[in-house]
Amino acid sequence: MTEQSQTVATVSTPKSAAAEQLYRPSPPFWKRASTSLLRAKWPIIAIFFLVVFVFAAVFSEQLAPKDPNRQNLMLRLQPPFTPNEEGEIEFILGTDGLGRDVLSRLIYGARVSLLVGIAAVVIGGLMGTMLGLFAGGRGGRLDDVIMRIADIQLAFPFILLAIMVLVVLGSGILNIVLVLGIGQWVTYARIARGESISQKQKEYVQAAQAIGAKDRRVLFRGILPNILAPLIVIASFNVASVILAEASLSFLGLGVPPDVPTWGAMLAESRDKLLGGFWWLAVFPGIAIMLTVLSLNILGDWVRDFLDPRLKDR
Repeated sequence: MTEQSQTVATVSTPKSAAAEQLYRPSPPFWKRASTSLLRAKWPIIAIFFLVVFVFAAVFSEQLAPKDPNRQNLMLRLQPPFTPNEEGEIEFILGTDGLGRDVLSRLIYGARVSLLVGIAAVVIGGLMGTMLGLFAGGRGGRLDDVIMRIADIQLAFPFILLAIMVLVVLGSGILNIVLVLGIGQWVTYARIARGESISQKQKEYVQAAQAIGAKDRRVLFRGILPNILAPLIVIASFNVASVILAEASLSFLGLGVPPDVPTWGAMLAESRDKLLGGFWWLAVFPGIAIMLTVLSLNILGDWVRDFLDPRLKDR
């Protein structure tokens, strides 16, 4: 009897490694995120550059060495690190065609570019998510109307549509934010609709409907939290595309007013001076746009991999 009991104990009590891993409690979200960031390395560098640009945008008045709109034609088109008569370097990144400090305009331009990118993504993301959620969750005629409007907007090239609207409304930060935000809603709506239709077939939604839960509660308490992961990934990539769109519109002269410095406007002002060898007028705003977009893309790539349950163990 003792040998049989010992045999039963040895068979029943020990847990295999797979069972221990299965029943092991998962670490908190922020701990998993920090561990994944330390392993990835590149997203940390991306976050560093984004923090620098955000810090420059928030404290641009304190960081900018000079007034970005102050003109001095006597000091126009000075190369970077050119010493003055006293031997001091007054303009670290040089001056533009009107004698304005390039460094100060870069710092102030970060405010507009990041503001437009984040605000437009928030407007487009909220609008598209809500419309896609109702279209996929309710279905029927509402779904047909929302999706046909989305198809009509997709039939027009976005840049041409933005140019047409800005020509009618005029330039300005608010107008360009509204135009870029409304132009982004279709992507979120289509993704939210597809994910809502998929989630509607799950058992928890059918169980909630069986016990008499209202449709609005099912949509916002049940379906919405389960479709946020792909929408967050799309938003991280969309900020970069919106910044590029704002730079393109500013390059065409349809962005913010001329007295507001932006990276795209700085590129537009430098196009007729590149042949003269004034390279710094285009290089520095181009590097700022490149680093911002590249950092956002790297961070968005990490968010996509981190939120993918198939890559959780990796």
